[in-house]
Amino acid sequence: MFKINKKLYTIYAPLVFAAVLILTPLFSRAQVRMEPPNWWVGMQDTTLQILLHGKDLGAYNVALDYPGVILSETHKANSPSYLFVDLVIAADAAPGTLRFELTAPGKRKIRLDYPLLQRVREPEQFKGFDASDVIYLITPDRFANADSGNDVVEGLQETRVDRSNDYARHGGDIQGIINHLDYIQELGFTAIWPSPLLTNDMPEQSYHGYAITDFYEVDPRFGTLENYLQLAEQGRERGIKLIMDQVLNHCGRNHWWMADLPFTDWINMQDYLAAGLDVPNTNHRRTVNQDPYASVVDSKLMDEGWFVPSMPDLNVTNPFLGRYMIQNSIWWIETLGLGGIRQDTYPYINKYFSAAWAGAILKEYPSFSIVGEEWSYNPLLVGYWQDGANNGDGYKSNLPASMDFPLQRTLSGALTESERWDTGLVRLYEALANDFYYPNPLQLLLFGDNHDMDRLFTQVGESPELLEMALAYIAVAPRIPQLYYGTEIEMQNSAKPGDHGLIRTDFPGGWAGSTQNGFTGEGLTAQQLKTQQTLKTLLNFRKEHTEIHNGSTLHFAPERGTYLLARKRDNQTVLLIINKNNEPITLDLERFSELNLEGKILTDVISGVQFTWNKNLTLSRKGAYVLTPTP
Repeated sequence: MFKINKKLYTIYAPLVFAAVLILTPLFSRAQVRMEPPNWWVGMQDTTLQILLHGKDLGAYNVALDYPGVILSETHKANSPSYLFVDLVIAADAAPGTLRFELTAPGKRKIRLDYPLLQRVREPEQFKGFDASDVIYLITPDRFANADSGNDVVEGLQETRVDRSNDYARHGGDIQGIINHLDYIQELGFTAIWPSPLLTNDMPEQSYHGYAITDFYEVDPRFGTLENYLQLAEQGRERGIKLIMDQVLNHCGRNHWWMADLPFTDWINMQDYLAAGLDVPNTNHRRTVNQDPYASVVDSKLMDEGWFVPSMPDLNVTNPFLGRYMIQNSIWWIETLGLGGIRQDTYPYINKYFSAAWAGAILKEYPSFSIVGEEWSYNPLLVGYWQDGANNGDGYKSNLPASMDFPLQRTLSGALTESERWDTGLVRLYEALANDFYYPNPLQLLLFGDNHDMDRLFTQVGESPELLEMALAYIAVAPRIPQLYYGTEIEMQNSAKPGDHGLIRTDFPGGWAGSTQNGFTGEGLTAQQLKTQQTLKTLLNFRKEHTEIHNGSTLHFAPERGTYLLARKRDNQTVLLIINKNNEPITLDLERFSELNLEGKILTDVISGVQFTWNKNLTLSRKGAYVLTPTP
């Protein structure tokens, strides 16, 4: 199934050695799952815990003889099918194959071979994303189908592809993303965030990826681990980082361990499940994480209730499961050479565990990036989760970045509202003023839309001018920008607002026989091509202008339907002017004298038109102006 490439052999090695080796008649032909399937020498944390799962493993003793590796302890579980093996790996241990021998009275011996690999990257090479990057969010099943041969995989529960059904699988895959990395690079993106690519063996709606049934397996309908490795490597060759969408809070109900849970507290509400009762769902009251007056009953239901009935809530306070999930994240970072993690449903995870999880990752990879999803429009709640927050309860999250839902919502609202003293652009101005509260505003992730909300073009009433303003603001504001696939060609879901299946529409050109092709431009309208080119121009301009990445910010209160925001660093300045007026308007530039641009010639990046910054500036069109002084 997997092709071995000598160049990446050390990465593929776990696929070669993860099986149990039966060498002599003295050893039993046991089927044993070992997770993680391999580890590395030279890690900052020298300890490792291996989960073993197989028939009657709890009855066995484990022995290991390998220089530099100590088997410090083994742990039995409530289920007799599990053993947890603790190792200490010395700094000078050599890579090789650990050979475990398992013995039990009256049973045949079991021999397990376990690969201990040489790291192929130094910790400082795991550079995360920051405000110099622009992230492209992709729903892989809906982006491009390069391999129709893996659309349906025998043995998995969802057995068909149906592109007429917005909630069925459509066949997009990892190779489809790889095939269009050049397109993503040419648009100006420097990072991609595919929604989860791990196995979701669920009977329906498995396409979205958030009900994981094997945390160490790539869903074969998306491809193989080799494909995932190629995506990471070919992205790196183009200066594109790979961000992995991970899920600590829950798994899919058909996860392999649900048939044989190791402990009685492996998942939350496990007693309901054991009694055959309906499990309570979470109350979604995320404020209990901060609320000094929150009741115990509300807090418990928020933390332990299931997200939905098909997604069991993981009890990460169980020390074995907590360790398992931390090691799983580190395994994927090390295996793929990730450029970041986006952590799903962040406030639903036990907050003390999530702090330990993030801390363990950053201890191993100090330059790494993690962004947590807190879908709240209250800046106080979003800021609580960012590392460095001065929280009243003393909570320290270790989380570098949060998703800026408050500014996202304000942006679309400010553009579509009429202009009054307290509505329209002034709301955008005041929302950015909230940056005084955040520990690090430049590490907030700003987006116009994502896979769970109406597409940006729908949010702005399918107005190309308003979409241009939104894209320009996302590109210039003091944030990490993120855009959703298809926004560049005005994809929309206006026929069914709020419909997740339609929001995750197939990208035109990603399937054979498409009458439109967003990758080549074939069949797109003139307006779609214009928006695509505008975004391409903005993002490639942004790459070269460090004042947008980490410069200071200065903005002026909106007047007469216009709003000016400046980014400055050293002697470099970029201006964004948003103009909502349908008729030409002239600005008195005396008000902006502190910008020190008098007499300079500025070029509008979007239109190419030049302006001289003197007493007045006439804006002839409705839309966004991104101005930079001409050298």
